[in-house]
Amino acid sequence: MQESNHPQREAYRNQLATLLERLYERAVAERLAAELLALALDLWTPSAARHQSAQPRPECMLITYADTIAAEGEAPLRTLVRFLDRHVGDSVGCLHLLPFFPSSSDDGFAVIDYRRVDHRVGSWEDVRALAERYDPMFDLVINHCSRENLWFTDFVSDREPGRHYFITLPERSDVSAVIRPRTSPLISAVPTYAGIRHVWTTFSDDQIDLDFANPQVLREFVEILFFYATQGARLIRLDAIAFLWKRLGTSCMNLPESHAVVKALRLLLVYAGADVKLVTETNVPHWENVSYFGDGDEAHMVYQFSLAPLLLYSYVFGDAGPLAAWAKALQPPPPGGAYLNFIASHDGIGLRPLEGLVPEDGIARLVERMREQGGFVTLRTRSGRPPIPYEINISPFSAFGGEERNLPAYLGAHSLLMSFQGVPALYIHSLLATPNDLDLVEQTGRTRSVNRGRWSLDHLEAQLADPASIPARTLDHFRRALACRNTQPALSADAAQTVLPSPPTAFLMQREGGGQRILVAASVVGERQSVPLAGSGVTPGTYTDLLSGERKAVERDIELDPYQVAWLEC
Repeated sequence: MQESNHPQREAYRNQLATLLERLYERAVAERLAAELLALALDLWTPSAARHQSAQPRPECMLITYADTIAAEGEAPLRTLVRFLDRHVGDSVGCLHLLPFFPSSSDDGFAVIDYRRVDHRVGSWEDVRALAERYDPMFDLVINHCSRENLWFTDFVSDREPGRHYFITLPERSDVSAVIRPRTSPLISAVPTYAGIRHVWTTFSDDQIDLDFANPQVLREFVEILFFYATQGARLIRLDAIAFLWKRLGTSCMNLPESHAVVKALRLLLVYAGADVKLVTETNVPHWENVSYFGDGDEAHMVYQFSLAPLLLYSYVFGDAGPLAAWAKALQPPPPGGAYLNFIASHDGIGLRPLEGLVPEDGIARLVERMREQGGFVTLRTRSGRPPIPYEINISPFSAFGGEERNLPAYLGAHSLLMSFQGVPALYIHSLLATPNDLDLVEQTGRTRSVNRGRWSLDHLEAQLADPASIPARTLDHFRRALACRNTQPALSADAAQTVLPSPPTAFLMQREGGGQRILVAASVVGERQSVPLAGSGVTPGTYTDLLSGERKAVERDIELDPYQVAWLEC
């Protein structure tokens, strides 16, 4: 469609200009709004949508690196297709393919070139082949890029366009108010043709923060966003978006300008007619996290960061009280929005999302237990105060104990995860019950590597061929639970959710939607228990447990086996 023929061109231009005035002076905002709208239509044409499938797919998501599973002599992306075809199939409908671009560090999150596939994992053709089977989610690593990126080469050489793409500030700038996710220096010295300059480095000195106060930087990322859409992306994960905008004297977290950028990106996608959803990655306290829904005009999907540590806390200590209190207060997402629920991902388990939900001594107990299970804890700095724990780095199975006897709790926690309102996202190492990879930590020197290991396809196939092995039993459980969930309208992402009264050793919840009602009953302890139903509003009767197929009598209480999760169709 020609921009001049768009039926609501003026309305969109006014709306976008208003958003951009929160970032730039009025004349710049108005000029940029017209430019970005024309660019969006130019980049997104009917032929650009050819790699997107119109076929409806299951809601559930799988998270994986392109090279988590490797076979000798084959591009890892092609190996991944073979593994998924054989062992996962249509159990999941969406694939979060973690950064597969050339990168200099942080396992892909220091991007050298946003428009190329790392030749070591495959090609765009391989990525598009995955898009024929699943709805892909790509990472838009928007806060920073690698110091090997050509933009930063321009900066060092003092030439266009990159010379003004990065945040520079005096070496002794007061950054005491800035909230940090790391203990590394926030300001890094860089030798350039113009002398030593000091740049903003939120995550590491190899990940240089971009300056969105320069409108050209925003334009660059609009182009990248639409390029990913043309390559088949159905979801775009906005990595580290909470850190995007910097203003000295503030926390530089979740600033209104960062929200305005997300709103502008969504508006451009809507204007162009691109069926692409935005997912915000904001590892922050719950009330800040859900603010990225905006008024239904910002993120389509928000990570439910508090759920992961709350589930872990519940099963490790046999206390679902904090989980129930949080879930009871949880507001439903806006129409068209959804929560993204997970226990584990490529990153660690964030502790900031527990703030205000679990007492400090409870967080300290969890940290200590994870250390006992072979995990690591990264710290973040605070102005004038000692560093505090920020993130637990541990494999999901090892977090629950990592032994065969821990499987019931591990699988129960994931079944409960699948029960919550929203889209369940499962890390590939969760599907396979991969233990801590301490050898990889030693090789890389990075604690996050403990949960980013790789499987040889031959070794993995041998494990899965043995039905008694832990990976085979775990994958079988996930496939059966996902197949069940995918056919229950009451467990869909937007079905209603009501938390019911329960003792701290259990969790009760009702899901309702599509003419179906399901009572979710979960035990978080290793003993058989009777959970009273007084005050729950549950009608006594005999119900079918959709997970096990068994009939279960429900009267004044419900009997649960150790770590059992039941989906009782009412």
